[in-house]
Amino acid sequence: MLTAFARAFQTPDLRKKLLFTLGIVVLFRLGQHVPVPGVSFENVNQCVNEAKGDQGLLGLVNMFSGGALLQLTIFALGIMPYITASIILQLLVVVIPRLEALKKEGQSGQAKITQYTRYLTVALSILQATGLVATARSGTLFPQCQVRDQIIPDQSIFATVTMVICMTAGSAFIMWLGELITDRGIGNGMSMLMFISIAAGFPGALWAIKKQGKLADGWIEFGTVIICGLVMVGLVVLVEQAQRRVPVQYAKRMIGRRSYGGTSTYIPLKVNQAGVIPVIFASSLLYIPALIVQFSGSQAGWAQWIQDHFVTGDHPLYLVTYFVLIVFFAFFYVAISFNPEEVADNMKKYGGFIPGIRAGRPTAEYLAYVLNRITWPGSLYLGLIALVPTIALIAFGANQNQQQSFPFGGTSILIIVGVGLETVKQIESQLQQRNYEGFLR
Repeated sequence: MLTAFARAFQTPDLRKKLLFTLGIVVLFRLGQHVPVPGVSFENVNQCVNEAKGDQGLLGLVNMFSGGALLQLTIFALGIMPYITASIILQLLVVVIPRLEALKKEGQSGQAKITQYTRYLTVALSILQATGLVATARSGTLFPQCQVRDQIIPDQSIFATVTMVICMTAGSAFIMWLGELITDRGIGNGMSMLMFISIAAGFPGALWAIKKQGKLADGWIEFGTVIICGLVMVGLVVLVEQAQRRVPVQYAKRMIGRRSYGGTSTYIPLKVNQAGVIPVIFASSLLYIPALIVQFSGSQAGWAQWIQDHFVTGDHPLYLVTYFVLIVFFAFFYVAISFNPEEVADNMKKYGGFIPGIRAGRPTAEYLAYVLNRITWPGSLYLGLIALVPTIALIAFGANQNQQQSFPFGGTSILIIVGVGLETVKQIESQLQQRNYEGFLR
């Protein structure tokens, strides 16, 4: 692997792509530490230090922003507006016939959908930035901080609009950086920036575990977490690489005097076809009741019930609901992202068939049957990966702050491993084009 890495830097064009990606990453990390105009940087740091990892409802978004959200920097919104816009467009493609027709037009239609995604990203950024500034001004962002009302000293309309514009511009700039990586760098740009945002919090979280440990000055706890993390990464890699290969045979066709086709291939159906999207959907949906309670300020019985069952994240009802939602969204996302009838029609058009299965509707029914069977273990795997770290910490008596600051959470592991595998595969494919030995050999 080290030899392949050295050869990647010895190849001029590949080295240029790697250095360009590294430069964008450095610029992205610098922007995550530039505060928004009008924010008291000293008071924000004091509130973040007093919170000590208790990030409440904004913990997931703060993780995706690399810690920039609670610091109120120009990149505070991170990559989340673009992710949300992309998911919404994917759902609308199934619902709106015009978008579905654009998707079938090929590259030109996809470019139009990408343009719609950019517009929606800016609109969501304005909405989220306004909500974040309003939350910070009201003191709800750090409810236990003594100087929470002094985070934004100037609460005039002009200062508020300036902050919203800066955060929206930062989100649009992040979107542009991600597209630059996709076009001129290595890997998918948006996924790479998400990877960097999550991985940036790992060293601090691991060192916090070492400092809080009691056995051998915390080194035993530190080593145990590292070993458990490596085991989880290995298991995630094993399942993420697993796939069901449906064999496909193409009949020979005579065009003029030449014979085409007659080849054998397969359709790779991944066990985890939905990726990490169901976990993000389920987490976002479970935040809605807690957000309603937080912004309503109600002390009624229903508000207290939600506070006890859905805010702390360690109640059995919360864990069961979280697991059920992950399984549901896994089937839902697979159903809208993979169309067996479309695949069967394309196979029939080009003379392909599955051995033993008739072309057309029987092929679509067979693909749907196989996809349904492999989605069950994939969805259960997602639910277990998302819940096992939390359940283990609860079993060992960890408090809420330790649960939230644990670096090897299910969502972060799934994203990091998935993006890492795709990036390594892309580098390896480019090395193999130049007759070099790849990373995975």
